[in-house]
Amino acid sequence: MIRIGFKLNEYKTKARSNLLSEIGVKLIGKKATEPETVFGRLKWNWSFKRFLLRGLKKVKIEWSLLSIAHNIVKLATI
Repeated sequence: MIRIGFKLNEYKTKARSNLLSEIGVKLIGKKATEPETVFGRLKWNWSFKRFLLRGLKKVKIEWSLLSIAHNIVKLATI
């Protein structure tokens, strides 16, 4: 049996219209650049390719330290 989700189609249509609006286009452009600069800095400038520690708790701590370092550098260069 095949079911058609009409509500899903409504959501998709609304999301598409939001993304194609003037504000949506500006937000999409901003979204593409902001995270890429952070990960680019971590991967290429700081040579961070993989986590050194294992386990979710330790990885969260390592990621937090990287985030703090990134924010400090960001504040220092403003």
